Amino acid sequence: MESSVVVPWLVLGVLMAISSTQVEAAARAFFVFGDSLVDNGNNNYLATTARADSPPYGIDTPSRHPTGRFSNGKNIPDFISDALGSEPTLPYLSPELKGDKLLVGANFASAGIGILDDTGIQFVCPQISFSLILSFSNPFTVYVYTTF
Repeated sequence: MESSVVVPWLVLGVLMAISSTQVEAAARAFFVFGDSLVDNGNNNYLATTARADSPPYGIDTPSRHPTGRFSNGKNIPDFISDALGSEPTLPYLSPELKGDKLLVGANFASAGIGILDDTGIQFVCPQISFSLILSFSNPFTVYVYTTF
């Protein structure tokens, strides 16, 4: 009795595995919000003491130079970009974030950020706050949608 139930499922599984139907995924943008765990260089464009622009940061990157990431190499968004097959997102404050690079997405993360505006106040101002990020993303969204 059990084999009569298993066989149809086995056949269905084999048919699904050898199926040649491919679904094309639509292009998608990747946006990152967070703190130093996912910051990829926004703080390099701010006058703050919360920076990752000197050694030992970046020692495991191909260039062996600091990239603004608070790690010795890639961070979580970099691995996600790799898994999606896209290039890593650029920091929102980077002058390189324009044109087609906008369509990849943007990284709004900043070391020392928190939900409250006074989070990270110990780092010399200006510091990106969550409310400031929300004001960043609004014109960004409008710009991306109007480029189509």
